[in-house]
Amino acid sequence: MNLQDQKKALRTSAAAVRKVAHEALADHAGLDLASHPFPIKPEAGRSVVSAFHPFRTEIDTKPLIGRLVADGWTTCLPIILGAGVPLIFRRWFPGEPTVSGDMNIMRPLDDAPQVEPDVLIVPLLAFDSKGYRIGYGGGFYDRTLALLRAKKKVVAIGVGYSAQRVDSVPHDELDQPVDFVMTERGIITCG
Repeated sequence: MNLQDQKKALRTSAAAVRKVAHEALADHAGLDLASHPFPIKPEAGRSVVSAFHPFRTEIDTKPLIGRLVADGWTTCLPIILGAGVPLIFRRWFPGEPTVSGDMNIMRPLDDAPQVEPDVLIVPLLAFDSKGYRIGYGGGFYDRTLALLRAKKKVVAIGVGYSAQRVDSVPHDELDQPVDFVMTERGIITCG
C-alpha cells in the first residue's frame, strides 16, 4: 500500500474513532482540555496563538480559546484561501462575530486584522508520539507550518481526544510534526 493509500485508510478509521470519543466525551472534554496548563507562555513579541472553531466531531476548543485570552494571548482563527495555498490568520476573540467559511468552518470577518501566529493549535484525526498527525488531507497546516517555520520559531500543538492516539502515522518529508498534543487527559510532549 502506498503512502497516500495508508493515509486514506487511517483517515477513515480515525474519523470513526473520533466520532465515538466525541459522542462519549463531548459534554465535558472541552472544559477538561482547557483545565490543563498550556505548554507555552505568551512573551513580548511572541503572543499570537491561532486556534480553530470545532468542526464536525472535533473537540470543543472554545473553552481553551477563552482561557488563552485570559492568559494574555492574542487569538486568531485560520482562513482557507484555496487548494494548495497556506492558511492566513485573522485576529479573533471569543464573542466577536464569525462567518461560515470554506467547508462551513466558522472564521473571522474579512475586516478583522490579519496576524501571523507564533503558536498554532492544530486540528487532527489521529496523532502519534513523534508528533505526526493526520488531518483531512488538504495539507493546509503542513504548508502553513513549513512557511512559518522557515521564517521564525513556531510551536505547533495538536488538539484532540486521547482516543485519537495511534502507534504510528504514515508520513513523508512534507508532513510537519507538532511539538505537543493536548487532549482532555493532559499534554503530551512529542519528539
